[in-house]
Amino acid sequence: MRLEDLNTRSRDILRQVVESYLETGEPIGSRTLARMVGLGLSPASIRNVMADLEDMGILYAPHTSAGRIPTQTGLRLFVDGLLEVGAISREERRNLEDQCRHAGRRMEDVLSQATTALSGLSHCAGMVLVPKLNAPLKHLEFVPLGPGRALVVVVTEDGAVENRLIDVPLGLPPSALAQAANYLNARLLGRTFEEAKTLIEKELEEKRTELDELTTAVVSAGVATWSGGSREEGALIVKGLGNLLEDVAAEEDLERIRKLYDDLEAKKDLIKLLDLAKNADGVRIFIGAENNLFSLSGSSVIVAPYSDANEKIIGVIGVIGPTRLNYARIIPMVDYTAKLVGRYL
Repeated sequence: MRLEDLNTRSRDILRQVVESYLETGEPIGSRTLARMVGLGLSPASIRNVMADLEDMGILYAPHTSAGRIPTQTGLRLFVDGLLEVGAISREERRNLEDQCRHAGRRMEDVLSQATTALSGLSHCAGMVLVPKLNAPLKHLEFVPLGPGRALVVVVTEDGAVENRLIDVPLGLPPSALAQAANYLNARLLGRTFEEAKTLIEKELEEKRTELDELTTAVVSAGVATWSGGSREEGALIVKGLGNLLEDVAAEEDLERIRKLYDDLEAKKDLIKLLDLAKNADGVRIFIGAENNLFSLSGSSVIVAPYSDANEKIIGVIGVIGPTRLNYARIIPMVDYTAKLVGRYL
């Protein structure tokens, strides 16, 4: 179905139905539409057009009443061709900029704060796909935190810092941490983590190192911290899930939210979806069943890619919420946030 297949009268009625639905969440009938300024049509004429749109799968009646709401096809037609996108306000810009500015120097801090701010302003759940750790490595350090615990700090050549907690043998002397760090630094400098991991695991397996048993345990723990870790496929940060409960008005809405929570637990599938969005030019919008991940929960995803200092797309940021979103307001908000994150990175 294309918007070009609809005549002007059908487009006008579709626009009014969708705008009313996005504002109220309720079906709208022909009599109410007839009273709206600009249509200039009788209730009978509007009913005929609405019946045609229903036959085309663009509108449907959720109850036995005469009111109609848009289907996901109708929402897609509206978003692609009838939506008048607004502009992000000065106050909203300032809010997003302040959050990013005070986030700290780590990439994750900037992305986390930007996602939190986006969630608060949009009243949706905010999410961001943190890029893979692909840059060549520069330095690694182990920081003791107490009996059986240590922090691994990895710095890449592009300045990114990654921290992970690991378990270490009880009673481990500081010299073992230092020896493990020296061993790893000698092999990871200038290599990506995947390259360094392959080399180190091979050496450990062949026992070609002079490491003692405790130090070998620390090296293995440090390597295992990243092997299979989320940063190798892109990590997902989700903020503001509570916002999804704000407008819940019926039991069916609660069921939809429950299914959405289940969907978000399947983070690997969501990461794949967001990876697809990285190839987009600008904002991407997924409505309901247009993607398998959210087909049951009937949710919409609005995302935009963000770039690093070299203008290379490295991740995606956006929001997820019900299909009844304020698209005109949220689309420019997501777009501005993605560009803002790119500036700070």
